[in-house]
Amino acid sequence: MSPPKDDDGALFNVPRESSTGSSAPKGRGPRARRPAPELPVARVVVDTPLPHLDQPFDYLVPEAMDAQAVPGCRVRVGFNGRTLDGFLLERIAESSFEGQLAYLRQVVSSEPVLTPEIAGLARLVADRYAGTLSDVLRLAIPPRHGRVEREPAAAAAKPPAPPPAGPWEDYPAGPAFLSALREGGAPRAVWSALPGPQWSDAVAVAVAEAVAAGRGAVVVVPDGRDVAAVDAALDERMGAGRHVALTAELGPAERYRRWLALLRGQRRAVVGTRAAMFAPVAELGLVVLWDDGDDVHADPHAPYPHARTVLSLRAHRAGAAALIGGFTCTTDAARLVESGWARPLAAARDTVRARAPRVLATGDDTEMARDEAARSARLPSLALRVAREAAQEGPVLVQVPRRGYLDALACARCRAPARCGSCNGPLALQSAHAMPYCRWCGHIAGDWRCGACEHGRLRATAVGARRTAEELGRAFPALPVRTSGREEVVTRVPARAALVVATPGAEPVADGGYAAALLLDGGTLLGRADLRAAEEALRRWCNAAALVRPAGDGGRVVVLAEAGLAVTQALIRWDPAGFAERELAERRELGFPPAVTMASVTGEPENVREFVDSLELPEEAELLGPVPVAAEGSGTAERALLRVPMGSARALAASLKAAAVARSARKDERLVQVHLDPMRTI
Repeated sequence: MSPPKDDDGALFNVPRESSTGSSAPKGRGPRARRPAPELPVARVVVDTPLPHLDQPFDYLVPEAMDAQAVPGCRVRVGFNGRTLDGFLLERIAESSFEGQLAYLRQVVSSEPVLTPEIAGLARLVADRYAGTLSDVLRLAIPPRHGRVEREPAAAAAKPPAPPPAGPWEDYPAGPAFLSALREGGAPRAVWSALPGPQWSDAVAVAVAEAVAAGRGAVVVVPDGRDVAAVDAALDERMGAGRHVALTAELGPAERYRRWLALLRGQRRAVVGTRAAMFAPVAELGLVVLWDDGDDVHADPHAPYPHARTVLSLRAHRAGAAALIGGFTCTTDAARLVESGWARPLAAARDTVRARAPRVLATGDDTEMARDEAARSARLPSLALRVAREAAQEGPVLVQVPRRGYLDALACARCRAPARCGSCNGPLALQSAHAMPYCRWCGHIAGDWRCGACEHGRLRATAVGARRTAEELGRAFPALPVRTSGREEVVTRVPARAALVVATPGAEPVADGGYAAALLLDGGTLLGRADLRAAEEALRRWCNAAALVRPAGDGGRVVVLAEAGLAVTQALIRWDPAGFAERELAERRELGFPPAVTMASVTGEPENVREFVDSLELPEEAELLGPVPVAAEGSGTAERALLRVPMGSARALAASLKAAAVARSARKDERLVQVHLDPMRTI
């Protein structure tokens, strides 16, 4: 395909000289250029977000750039009167375009940063999420650092010796999984990890097995703390210098240096956060995703790919093994097992019971009336008693769903949510003596009055981690209280008496494990208007409870939720896989993801309706809505949901892409956000 034409029919980026090398008269123009003698046509994917330009374009390779213009390199080309970046996909002998081709303007670097595997994967991901190839490549390939590219290449590391099974001996199917990796097979498993810190060592053993067999491995985890844990375990199992760790904290230059080490085959394994799912590992043999239910695995940039889907597609295309694991099992992972794409990998029930802490549930807040200190700390007597007893043996973890102080406020008289008078955003408090402020615009609302009843006093509807720490400090005056949250994440705490108040995902690891854990405000987690509320609550609870000592060592967990609920019983029995299977069956009956494929279309009401009307949907597609959705500021927004059976997912994506292409081609600027498989659907 040639670049597009302007209104008078001429190519936007056609140079004045012809493709045969003729040029202006001597002394009046640039020296004549000639195309490369072999494979003179370059297929280039141009970095443009416009959907109707989501295709490769043909350019001529000048003879002077013949050696540098290799497939996968970065180039610059003329396009629509501008010079744009792009990637050279391949070189061919002839173009199907009958007109005159323009020349490449520059080979930015001859480093082949776009490998054929990543190019094919990016195209597949773009089609799966109704996005563009250039958007996916922007996520997959980091910015260039010329100085780093010019550094001398390090020698490739030798494969390590095959490791012993280690933690996998605790799983009946664990040794067989490792054996298949050793023999070059492609086993795919959904792994229900045992409680405790051994999960990172188990990941390292699987990676070492793949690397010892001469294959590569990609490990994706939620955050930098998990990267550090797996990084240390890989050093222990394989020795230093055989893998790289990729995190955003590294800085652009060091991150690109490590990325190049993978591209050049100097390292065969990588552990990192979300972006590592596209790491250019050679001869891929294993992909690992830890804690796949964490929403950080969903990229917030278009086309919003999820690491679970990307790694599943990558493993399938490359014939690689896949290990999707966590302390819980998501409904998405349960569907992979149900479909036969993966098999369950779990320990025997007696092993699970021996490793898990004892879980107690209390949802009876009337117990707080019996104890003044319990009422101050918002803890029923059972939780308060467990905390007091466990504090004699070691640290006690207190998980609070929200960060901050008083994260949500309401009118003290009529209970209406307290809103900002400027932007209608929610009000909050940062400390006991601070003025209420707006969480959206930052406006100080010292003179706030309720819009419904004109009352001027506020009450808390959601208490944050810092306020909880303050209350617990009064209830336990002899114990030190530490907090861990977004502002300051504590990585590890010593094995001595203390209260550790943390938000989900920021729980520190305790040396020797926590003596007990208190999981507060279960009703807040379960009461959210979210299809995945129960599933997410169980994931957060299990991740915290997994840090507690086994029941045989006195480890106890108290969850503040009704004991009769299915999700609470799943935690008590430590059976997240069974809960996921039941959830999946219920969602199938109701027609909810992941039993079906859904897409959301969000934007201004008229834009959403116009976009939905332009779709050519599969016959089995259902339209839900449009309905109003919350929007920051005073703007209005609507969202429409499109639902199809799993077998029609490709047809739905193609329909959404076709509508976006048509709007883009006619320069329709009425924007909507299209999101396939959104994490939040209600």
